[in-house]
Amino acid sequence: MSDEQTVQTAISVHEAAQLLHNMRREIGKALVGQQAVVDQVLVALLAAGHVLIEGVPGLGKTLLVRALARTFQGSFARIQFTPDLMPSDITGHALYDMKTESFRIRRGPVFTNLLLADEINRAPAKTQAALLEVMQETQVTIEGRALPLDAPFMTLATQNPLEQEGTYPLPEAQLDRFLLKVLIDYPSARDETELVRRVTAGHVGDTLKVDAVSPVLDRDGVLRLQQLVSTLTVDDRVVQYAVAVVRQTRDWPGIVVGAGPRGGVALIRAGRAMALLAGRDFVTPDDIKAIAVPALRHRITLSPELEIEGHSVDQVLSAVLEKVEAPRA
Repeated sequence: MSDEQTVQTAISVHEAAQLLHNMRREIGKALVGQQAVVDQVLVALLAAGHVLIEGVPGLGKTLLVRALARTFQGSFARIQFTPDLMPSDITGHALYDMKTESFRIRRGPVFTNLLLADEINRAPAKTQAALLEVMQETQVTIEGRALPLDAPFMTLATQNPLEQEGTYPLPEAQLDRFLLKVLIDYPSARDETELVRRVTAGHVGDTLKVDAVSPVLDRDGVLRLQQLVSTLTVDDRVVQYAVAVVRQTRDWPGIVVGAGPRGGVALIRAGRAMALLAGRDFVTPDDIKAIAVPALRHRITLSPELEIEGHSVDQVLSAVLEKVEAPRA
């Protein structure tokens, strides 16, 4: 997109905040509750990042992705990761056409706007590596030919925290490519009651549909939101605060692997998106605090001793945030 086009299609912070409010509302027509999860996924979309979603089956992960895609008229594809999944099943491959006596490219399911990689840790490392290029470069290489993906593109990968048998742990290099790791938990009693009511009210089967979700903007509109997010003001003291939080994870007792420089980048990118969700054109330390745990929980490794004592990554990160002093206005 040229600078001239950017100026012509620019939107204000107020307009953007209203669009995001409407997206939340429309997603809520399909997904009951889980507002924090919805906001974190929107943050990743605004920051042009990828999301790793962890939660037990049946909590609406697929429904969330389908509803989100519908809000901006985007395309959606789902890949069920299995131990026998091949890289070409994700990216596509070259086929020999007997009629034309030439090869043609068969594009895989990654050529979409929102890619749901379901149970990503069930596929072997070679297959995971194929997705790595897609996430990092937003392109696919088939037979030496680089094929760019359409923007916006976001991978939402899920993994089940309970089933460990037959899984392949994601390598640190791939985990670091996710902007956020989002935990989706059981709904509240009120939300679960509403969920059961919706599913059993005139529906055949137990699947919630996204037909009630109306488009709020188009794909170009998402790109304009992403462009706006990248221009929001971040004071140097806020940048220094984000870096201080990341560096503290490297020296914290009980953390054997701290967050790398990409963690600080993630905090600023996600912090800008948090500011836009709040209708502001500048980032505050509270924006960094609010998104720090989802942005860093997959970038650190606790010592076995801390895990044996029952400490969680989120608890340790909360302690880190308490320790690092935030700048004041």
